[in-house]
This record gives sequence, C-alpha cells and structure tokens, in this order.
Amino acid sequence: MSWDCGLRYMFSVSPVLQPGSMCILHDKEDLSRLEMVQRLAKDGCRFLQSHSKGPERTSEPQSDEGVHVCLRERGHDALVLQRMSSEQPALSASARGGGREEARNRRYMVVSGTPEKILEHLLNDLTLDDDQGTTQGKESDTLLDDFLLTYPVFMSTSDLCQALLGQYPSSFYRGKEDRKEALERKRKVLHMVSQWVALCKDFLREDEHVKLFMKTLCRYVLDDLYEHPALEKDVRELQRLYQLHRRHAVDEYSPQRKSKALFHQLSLRENGLQSRGTQSETKEVLCHVYITIDSYLGMRVHAGILAQELLQAVAERMDVPQGELVLVAVTYPGGRLLLQPQDRVFSDSLRPVGRLHACRKDLGEVLNPFTDNSELQQRTARMLSLNTWDVAVALTNFDWTIFDSMHEQELVYFTFNRHASSSHTVALELLLQRCNEVQLWVMTEVLLCPTLCKRVQLIKKFIKIAAHCKAQRNLHCFFAIILGLNTAAVSRLSQTWEKIPGKFKKLFSELETITDPSLNHKAYRDSFKKMKAPKIPFLPLLLKDITFIHEGNKTFHDNLVNFEKLHMIADTVRLIRQCQKDHMGNGITQKSSSEVRAYIDYLHIIDNQQTLFELSHRLEPRA
Repeated sequence: MSWDCGLRYMFSVSPVLQPGSMCILHDKEDLSRLEMVQRLAKDGCRFLQSHSKGPERTSEPQSDEGVHVCLRERGHDALVLQRMSSEQPALSASARGGGREEARNRRYMVVSGTPEKILEHLLNDLTLDDDQGTTQGKESDTLLDDFLLTYPVFMSTSDLCQALLGQYPSSFYRGKEDRKEALERKRKVLHMVSQWVALCKDFLREDEHVKLFMKTLCRYVLDDLYEHPALEKDVRELQRLYQLHRRHAVDEYSPQRKSKALFHQLSLRENGLQSRGTQSETKEVLCHVYITIDSYLGMRVHAGILAQELLQAVAERMDVPQGELVLVAVTYPGGRLLLQPQDRVFSDSLRPVGRLHACRKDLGEVLNPFTDNSELQQRTARMLSLNTWDVAVALTNFDWTIFDSMHEQELVYFTFNRHASSSHTVALELLLQRCNEVQLWVMTEVLLCPTLCKRVQLIKKFIKIAAHCKAQRNLHCFFAIILGLNTAAVSRLSQTWEKIPGKFKKLFSELETITDPSLNHKAYRDSFKKMKAPKIPFLPLLLKDITFIHEGNKTFHDNLVNFEKLHMIADTVRLIRQCQKDHMGNGITQKSSSEVRAYIDYLHIIDNQQTLFELSHRLEPRA
C-alpha cells in the first residue's frame, strides 16, 4: 500500500530502500510540513524516491540505518538526516500504546545542515512529558546536548539568540489545532533555552546579546501567560536559571500583565543576585612571580589580589624583608611598569598586567635566592621531610579545585576559537599550566640537589608521590611527575639512577608503562577507563583527541555544518562531565597538612631548559 501525501513523496509500509538512499524535499511548502513527515515516518512509513521516468525499483528489505533524507531550500541542500533506531526497549502497549512508543524510539540524526535547520529539526524532535516537561528519548537528549556544546564552532551566540527567537511562535492562530501546536512549540523553545542556560550559564552571564535575548523572550512569555497558563512553570524555571531581576521581567516588559502579584511570584529575590565584582574576586588563578631571570614562584592567589599582598607572599616564601622588594610588570620588550601597593595585579579577563618580577628597590638585579651550598642543602632537607601521601593529596586538591570548576565547553573554545574566547578557557589553561609547572618543579628539585645521596632520596620520593597521585585518581599530576623524571636533564644522571633501589626501579617502570604513547596511549586509556569517577584525566591527551577529530574532518560540507564531526567532538568533551562527579556527587578532596599545602601552593620553578641542562652537567659532567 502507498499514499500520495501531496509532498512529492511516496510512503510505504515495507522497508524497501537501499542503505544510503536519499529523498529530497523541493518546495518551500514542503519544508513547512517537515514535522508532519517525521510523524508519518515514526508511525512506520518509509520514504521512497518518486521518479517520473519509471516505476520505483524494489529489493529485499534492508536495514533503515543507512536511509538519508535531504531537504532542499531554494535549490540548495539545507538539511541531511539519517535514520537511527533507539536501543531503548519500547514499553508495553498497555503502558503507553505500543505502536506510538515504538514509533517514538525511531528518530532521525542530523548529518549536516544549516544552523537554523539543525535547530528546527532538534525542536521538532523534542518530546515533552505532559506532567514533568522533560524530554524523553536518549537520542534526542544527546543530539540537543551535542548542539549546545558545539554551537560556537558554527554560529555566534548572537546568531543563536536570533534563531531561537525566530522559532518562538507568534500569538496569531488560525484555529484550535494551531493554538495547541503553538503552545507545544513555545514550551519546546523554552525547554531548549533552559537547557542552554543551565549548560553554559558561566559563559553567558555577562554576554550583552544574551541579556537582551532573555529579556525579550521573557516579555514574549509573560504576554502569553494569560492565554497559556501552562507556560508559568517554564518561565519560572527560566528566570531561576538566569537570575532575572523582577524589574526586567515585569515592570518594563509585561504590558498585558494580569496582576503585579502574579508576576512578582515568578521572579527571583533580589538578594539572590551576585555582583560581577564579587564573582570575579572569588575566583582563584595561578600567578608566576619571577625571582631570577629564569625561575619563578608558582602561586595560587585570588583574582582580586593587590600588588602589596602578592609581594608579602613572595617575601615570606623567599625569607626576604618585604620592604626591600617591589613588583614590576614587563609589559613589552624593554618596557617596565612599577606596580603601586594598591594596584590590582589581574585585569577583568584574569590576565596579569604583564610578566611579573620581584625586584629589589633599586630595580637592579632580580633576587638570587640560592647563593651558597648551605641554602641548597636546607631546601632539599625541607622537601625530604614532607610526607609523600600528604604531598600527593595537596597536589590533587590543588588540581581538583580547578578541574571541578572547569566546563566541558572550554575544550571546544580552546580548540576552535582559542584567541577570540580566551576568557572562556581560564580553568583549562590553568590546568595545562599547572601540568607544565609540576613537571618543571620535579626537574628543579632534583637538579638543585647538590649531593648524590640526597638526589637518590628525592627521586624515590617523587616515584612514591606519582604512585599516590595515581591511587588518588589524579592522572593529570601523575603524568606530569613521570614526564618530569623522564626528561633528558634528569634521566641522563646515570650515577644517581644506578643508586635507586631495585623495588623503586620496578615501580617506576610500571608507572612509566602507563605513560607509554604507543597504540594511541592504549595503556593509559585502559587504566583510566577502569578508574571510578570522580577522577582527573590527562588533559593534553584529551585535547590531542579533539584536535585529531578537528583536523581530520571538515567542519563544513558544501556550506553545510558537518554535524557528524561535532557529534564526535561533543562525545569526547563529555568525558569532563563524567569525570567530575560520581553518582553520589562526591569529589576527591582529602585533608592535607598546612605545612605541605604552604609548600605546594608556592613552588619554585626554573623554566629555562638551558639552565636546567647546565645544572644537570654540573652535577654529573659528561664523561
């Protein structure tokens, strides 16, 4: 049996399409009926190409996984979909009407398309529960999450705001059915906006386009509340997520309000809002204060720190009177800016005003903290006195504080739009910076140790710390320590490594195997997969995976967004979400001693490779 639906389509109850077959919508009126076509497909129909030259060729029934549907607009492709089958078992007919539930589990996945058409398809594909207002269907949720995570790749936030407003139906209806469909469409748009704000609110908070969009959308919804009371819950959720002020939601944007009391109930309390300054000053950042030409103190400080506060911390760490020091920012080659005590070190973008140096007041030579062998001996003794488990806990707590605040979308901004959106990648850049710092710290501690027996003890200590980091599921710091011990400047110290006991050499070899890059880091991936969440992954490898997907696949095919590529990227970055919390919502922080925390929070690091090699050759000259 087959029917002509007036859409230049033929529908059949038997699956006769070869995988890879394609159907095309030509006319503009066809596009307006896409949702009806999708409903027919869900009810068991199959798309068949209709050719005027001859009858349709049939074959044995094939799987519908390869079936593609192509929508054309003004003679050009606008959206390409692929049939997908849900793995979720359908409910019984007595529970939900079996045929309808089975149809709901068969959907279309976006292959490519224009941003607007992809958005329209996702809205069409949303299924809202009448009672809860939540989506049903794992595939639908995943596709929506893919879109919201990766939209910065192919459209600006301003464009997305305009596209969402364009999908919100007007208040003019032709009949009861139109009114019902319009209400459903409005709720879908509001649900998508709520999902977007909940997912990306940290990035959207200060965006002027989003502020205007949210005010406009709330105005539309508040005007619709009299006719559609069912929207009350949706707009309340929207205001809660974005923390809209009552003044914006009611007094300015609701000419058709029924009563001020009703809209007052839909607003947030004013004391729930936080000022921009308060939010920025509570953030923590990593700060480098150079104390020699090629070494610095890595310090964790709050974003609103003043120059005098930073100098006090440096003076305490280096055991130098604060009155002898000044803080200088090198702003460009040859340019120096002397920071006054009340100057803020970081700008609103959480970037320092320049490369920071702690100098003596005459602005002459920078500090030289290690002037004789006795000071080096004292430095090594302090490190050796620290408990290895406590050191690993302090390192993990440091990393976890940053990682837990990191958003998976930072990986997308970092890969695709790094320079334009650097303020969106602060936590990710801090973790990458920290990984590099820990690696250099391991090298610095070993190469500044003047005696052979002490160096042996230090390397043993670092091997144990690395093992503890792995046990605490901090693979980020674990990698940094192992890579630090494996650098050429440290690994060439043959006399030192010969003195390492056999059991420590064996442990180091086992740990080193996990960092083996062969077979695309198979050893690491297998080990990491077995670890339960929460855990901290090795982020440089995650960025490498995303970069390979990016470089190996085009973002656009014939001016259409390659959504299959974006699905792969979204699937990869979701690992961050999976790692941050387990099903109980617990973190991985533990208590550590204040002495160890004070040491770990202010690491002295030599970041000049030539200097590190010179120290290495000074300890064990080339034969």
